[in-house]
Amino acid sequence: MNGASREALAAARERLDALTDSTSADATSLADELAAVTALLDREAGLRRVLTDPAQSGEAKAELVQRLLGAQVSGVTADLVAGMARARWSQPRDLVDALEQLADIADLTAAEKRGNLDEVEDELFRFGRIVSSSTELRAALTDRTAGAGAKTELLNRLLGGRAKPATERLVVRLVAAPRGRSLEAGLESLSKLAAERRDRLVAVVTSAVPLSDTQKQRLGAALGKLYGRRIHLNLDVDPDVVGGMRVQVGDEVINGSLADRLDEAARRMAS
Repeated sequence: MNGASREALAAARERLDALTDSTSADATSLADELAAVTALLDREAGLRRVLTDPAQSGEAKAELVQRLLGAQVSGVTADLVAGMARARWSQPRDLVDALEQLADIADLTAAEKRGNLDEVEDELFRFGRIVSSSTELRAALTDRTAGAGAKTELLNRLLGGRAKPATERLVVRLVAAPRGRSLEAGLESLSKLAAERRDRLVAVVTSAVPLSDTQKQRLGAALGKLYGRRIHLNLDVDPDVVGGMRVQVGDEVINGSLADRLDEAARRMAS
């Protein structure tokens, strides 16, 4: 997203956080309703153009949202979407992308309130690894000729009772309505959102052998010191990894001897 849309999304996320901090607002219900509004605007190109038209006053657009959604969703959701309609957006699709992100954040917030956000984050990562290692499963979940119902049923069989409710809801929504994203990109985006809930970065660590608890703690501490943020480790094992370990934090990749590379990075920062 560009300038205006980034600012509008940031403001909407702040409003969502304020709503979900309240004990009277149910985060899971908010997620369902925001996802429904996302689907509506994704289908109705004319409506999303009207709601992001800079020539229309913010109040007029907010009133339109209230007329359209007032009887369909809760007052909390209608007010949140109306506030987003008042904002300026760089392009119509940014509004839909923002609504989708808010729905995901609401589900992650519900997981956080239940005390299982860490588990949801790990489950999203593990599911991504399962998909990447199974051509047959990926094909079934991304088959454009298969209906959303069939894919949802498959996911319910795979995840039902084996994953946290928030994990299942997030994955089902992604697979049923990918909105042009690849499955891998969607899962990566969800993992990043989960990490942001804890104000930390995600480090994808691929090692030749499983790391011990002590190694995990030392690695997390070293990366946290290097990046100045709390680091969540997503761990994977690949005997063929070059140098024994590969670490990716965002777009930055550290290959080979991790200790040497971290020491080198620390020296560069100090110089």
